[in-house]
Amino acid sequence: MWVGAIEFDLLLGDVHTLKEKRAFVRPLVAELRRTFEVSVAETDSQDLYRRAQIGVAVAAGENAHVIAVLDKVEQFVAGRPEIDLLSAHRSFFNTDD
Repeated sequence: MWVGAIEFDLLLGDVHTLKEKRAFVRPLVAELRRTFEVSVAETDSQDLYRRAQIGVAVAAGENAHVIAVLDKVEQFVAGRPEIDLLSAHRSFFNTDD
């Protein structure tokens, strides 16, 4: 089994309060879950209203499938006009290691 994870460091656009941030991040997390059938969570920067870190994980039998899903997720996040993608860090794990 292969497990892949990607963590995004995001700068949010027109957000001025933590309440506005929540109203932005929750639908993004839900849409990523629904669209790509992956595990998603806000992983850090919860107290900063213009920054968000979102972690995404996927498990599959083949590494190529994991890479393809993470590529699509990254393209989706990077294509959002209200988000500046500051960085994306990937990790891969194999149960045979």
